[in-house]
Amino acid sequence: MLIKQDNLENGKVIALLKEHLADMYATSPAESVHALDVNALKDPAITFFSAWENDVLMGCVAIKKLDNKHAELKSMRTPTNMRNKGTGKALLEHIFAYCRTFEFERISLETGSMAFFKPARSLYEKFGFVYCEPFADYEDDPNSRFMTKVF
Repeated sequence: MLIKQDNLENGKVIALLKEHLADMYATSPAESVHALDVNALKDPAITFFSAWENDVLMGCVAIKKLDNKHAELKSMRTPTNMRNKGTGKALLEHIFAYCRTFEFERISLETGSMAFFKPARSLYEKFGFVYCEPFADYEDDPNSRFMTKVF
């Protein structure tokens, strides 16, 4: 699997992000959806990656720099038909290496509290994330769970 920094111009990547947003709005109240659209993911504070096997898109993930020591995991997604193939693990390992390279000491994330998000929460727990209070500009929300990992 090749994981590369992505410019968010590939139609397959854009379609996956649209699928991601559609699921978020179908699962969570609009005020609790924190997923970013393609334009928001082009923010200079965000680095976006896509994972490929040949020309098959396996998934994506982004990292947002909050400050010099703290980053946020954003937009981690695997296409439905590509799940359970190790992509989530590979993306997280890639992000952890990226964080170490740029000397981040902590990475945090927001995910949903509903059953739909249980597989994601389980994956994050497996990779050392623990539940925490809201961070950055987030506020306490019964539809959100906040997690963090210290390196």
